[in-house]
Amino acid sequence: MTSNSTGSKWNWPASVWTLWSIVAAFGTYFCMYGFRVPFKAGAYEYQYELSGNWQLDEKSIFVIAQVLGYTISKFMGIKFVSELPPHRRALAILCLIGFSELALLGFGASGRPWNILFIFLNGLPLGMVFGLVLGFLEGRQTTELLAAGLCTSFILADGFMKTIGQTLIGPFGEAWMPAIAGSAFVIPLLFFVWMLTMIPRPSSMDESHRQARTVMNRSERWRYLRKFAWGLSPIIIVYLLANIIRSIRGDFARELWTDLGVDPKDLAESYAKSEVWVGLLVLAINGSCVVFRHNGRAYISSLSICAAGIGLLLVTCFLQTQKVLDPLSFMVLVGLGLYMPYVAIHTTVLERFIALTGEKGNLGYLMALVDSSGYFGYVMVLLARKFVKFEGNILQFFLVACCIAGAVSLLSLGWSAIHYRSHFRSRQTAEMSQ
Repeated sequence: MTSNSTGSKWNWPASVWTLWSIVAAFGTYFCMYGFRVPFKAGAYEYQYELSGNWQLDEKSIFVIAQVLGYTISKFMGIKFVSELPPHRRALAILCLIGFSELALLGFGASGRPWNILFIFLNGLPLGMVFGLVLGFLEGRQTTELLAAGLCTSFILADGFMKTIGQTLIGPFGEAWMPAIAGSAFVIPLLFFVWMLTMIPRPSSMDESHRQARTVMNRSERWRYLRKFAWGLSPIIIVYLLANIIRSIRGDFARELWTDLGVDPKDLAESYAKSEVWVGLLVLAINGSCVVFRHNGRAYISSLSICAAGIGLLLVTCFLQTQKVLDPLSFMVLVGLGLYMPYVAIHTTVLERFIALTGEKGNLGYLMALVDSSGYFGYVMVLLARKFVKFEGNILQFFLVACCIAGAVSLLSLGWSAIHYRSHFRSRQTAEMSQ
């Protein structure tokens, strides 16, 4: 990241390019959330009558429809993101987000039940955007720091965009609010994507330390998966569970805050306040892995961060059952406990996994792989939540889900540590002796 030889027009110091890259990635993905999240601030209280005595509220249908589209997008990304040449990433980002805004316009213009189709179409392209942005950052000695800045965007944006949505409901109504919110981010999105295109390619030193990152065709993807399935499986499980709980917390934040006793009039402030604290803490914790030059040490440290986050999640849920925590403290601590493993997998676990294998590939492929699994699991939970009888409100359901996910995640992290000792430790020893 230091010279024109890496593909940049400007010969700036590495520290300047690091800051530039963080701002570009953060800004791009933050803007994307303006097209995806604001609708969740709406109540959408209309009830659809199903067969028998079953009813399904419109808010749940919208969330399921968008997540279903987003999940399909993640599966599409396994091929699309891993095969797309780097010089086409910026245009792809703009086209995908542009399509989602058109879907939001259809959402506002259509009535029931067609608005369900348009919110599905809104989610359909957006699941590939993260992998495309990450492609500008991977394979560098500073990737952890850059990716932590990128991940901070979706932590902060989740609460911020709900605040915007809550504010716009009054003047524009629930139907048109999502499209109006998205349109406000068109110009900033164009600017930040331009910034992405100016980021220099990884240097030869980056490639020697982190492995060169290349596009992967179908046969190369299957070969990589077959060879490293045993090591990737526990990571996928942890990510799947963290994504399920994180998504419940995000998609039903309005209901969780209400169950915690917060007045609906104060929700706009509560959304943003909790996520600012979570975002700053997660950025500091996960970005610190950049100090580890040796891939094995960084990998084990990132697994430790995951375990610490899961432990914090379980302790927080216990304290909530004892009525010890106020609503803000509960949401901040739960968010921190969830995002520590979730972001660690984005920033360090998979990045260093590729480096430890010594195989060429790209992070976009692995992220699409774990993301598709994570969101498929979330769709299943949403359907189970509506069609399997559960006594209690959203908060009680959330606490039970956290405890189950936390226990299984700790076992999976142990599995991952054992795999490292069995397969990668000898490579780490050789690396440290150099």
